[in-house]
Amino acid sequence: MPDLQLSIIGSPSDVVDPLFAGEVKPEGIELVPTRADGSTGYWRQFTFNEFDVSSLSCASYIIAKTKGYDAIALPVFSSRRFMHVETRYHSDSGIKEPADLKGKRFGVPEYQMTASIWQRGTLEHDFGVSQYDVHWFMERSEEFSHGGQTGFQPPEGISFSRIPENESLASMIVSNQLDAVSGMGAGSANPGNVIDRSARIRGSGDWSKVKRLFPDSIEESIRFYRKYGFIPATQMFTIRRSTYDQHPWAAFNLYQAFLESKRRAEQTLSDRIPSLMIFGRDYMARTRKIFGSDPYAYGVQANRPMLTTLIDLLHEQQLITEKPQVEDLFAPS
Repeated sequence: MPDLQLSIIGSPSDVVDPLFAGEVKPEGIELVPTRADGSTGYWRQFTFNEFDVSSLSCASYIIAKTKGYDAIALPVFSSRRFMHVETRYHSDSGIKEPADLKGKRFGVPEYQMTASIWQRGTLEHDFGVSQYDVHWFMERSEEFSHGGQTGFQPPEGISFSRIPENESLASMIVSNQLDAVSGMGAGSANPGNVIDRSARIRGSGDWSKVKRLFPDSIEESIRFYRKYGFIPATQMFTIRRSTYDQHPWAAFNLYQAFLESKRRAEQTLSDRIPSLMIFGRDYMARTRKIFGSDPYAYGVQANRPMLTTLIDLLHEQQLITEKPQVEDLFAPS
């Protein structure tokens, strides 16, 4: 019997690259891979539902799922970052520390993207900056955002505006039309990408005035990890419901292949550290000491605290009206 052929879309990532390159093969499955930066891939899947298997924004998947989106997830989290440390501010804005964001103009690529959820939650719970204290500006248009495809509406009581089409996060922060931004150019691996404009519209001004809100991003990331015990995930892999209903066994085989792909990536990591990173191996040893041997853990149980926190934040930020059970998001097998 020939292998089941499944289409899959995802963004480049160390932990999934062996699978996308064909070095790892799911038992009984032939994958037909498509690579796309995250925002483009999410938009395509939410708009056209064209792939059997797709990486999706964790937040947008949960939001869509509560509205009846017909997919099932695998507990495979291929991208993790400390999103709040990516915040930049303009030095003429008067911002010196996170508390100074109150009353300021804050730009994000997309309001409901997972990075924005984590960022707002961290600012509120760790630094006392409520989501209602900030004037939010969103870069992506309704047409080309995954929020636009899942029925996003700005929550009640939020100060919300859209960035003009001829501007971007980059052009507006450098010209001090925004006081702070996050994720500038996120998803812009493809410079022609219509979803993220910051890679194309850079703007003119004094870039030396654009500063990191957290000058020591490593120290701040370690603080977050020691408090919460996880590195926030931004995307997970999902299976189209019609595909899953026809071939429920494929979920387990795909999950096993994702595990093997991650194992291979971890095995070869020290060999892939660029020689120009003089202290690369020492740095890797130090990060493993802090974050453990498996900072990209898969599985529902290993990620329950992270998933529960994300669901709580989505509800708190008025992006879902009811909290789903963690188990209801994932394939039972």
